[in-house]
Amino acid sequence: MNLMACGALVLLFFASANAQISSPTPAPAPAPDYVNLTDLLSVAGPFRTFLNYLQSTKVIETFQNQANNTEEGITIFVPKDEAFSSLKKPSLSNLTQDQLKSLCLFHALPHYYSLSDFRNLSEQNPIPTFAGGSYVVNFTDNSGTVHMDSGWTKTKVISAVHATDPVAIYETDKVLLPEAIFGTDIPPTPAPSPAPEIAPAADSPDDRGKSSDSSSPTSATSSSHRIVFKLSHLIMSLIAGSYYILFW
Repeated sequence: MNLMACGALVLLFFASANAQISSPTPAPAPAPDYVNLTDLLSVAGPFRTFLNYLQSTKVIETFQNQANNTEEGITIFVPKDEAFSSLKKPSLSNLTQDQLKSLCLFHALPHYYSLSDFRNLSEQNPIPTFAGGSYVVNFTDNSGTVHMDSGWTKTKVISAVHATDPVAIYETDKVLLPEAIFGTDIPPTPAPSPAPEIAPAADSPDDRGKSSDSSSPTSATSSSHRIVFKLSHLIMSLIAGSYYILFW
């Protein structure tokens, strides 16, 4: 075997060895677990009223697609059933289907946010919601408690129902009412009731009795003086009459 043939064999050997020790291609990262929003809201809460609105407007499908088919994820603010039952004015029954859909979209942000993210998010107010356009909300982080202001509604995050990327669901104690639907004529906060005036205490029976008692000695003394004066005047008259008869 000549020198060139030996060199070729050596090169072939080293090429084969390098191919065997080369690192394998890393496997793709596993996809996040699928989150079924309908099942989640059915078990937690109760959020039955809000879930019914999401289903009737088909917004649940929009949220579900954002949660599992995008890299952004989603953050949803869900009011409990009591929040809807305590809502008196304005009434949601007067809304059109499009307005109701916008109201549901207004309760979500098209991005996943953990509770710690709201501190920085509050510095970027106002924050656009899933409804887009003028449907914005302001956040305030007060010592770890997240407060929300929609113009018509001031509420706060009560608890985290689910907070695992890509889905964050936070419970609120009120329904978020957007100015874009209900206008800027926001009803004023009712003033506190004035404190009742305290009437001066009436004289007690004892006090009235004391007043009567205290005036009794004076009245008795005056009466005695008048009786003595009349008796003295009568005696003087009798004496004078006696003298007159004697000397007559």
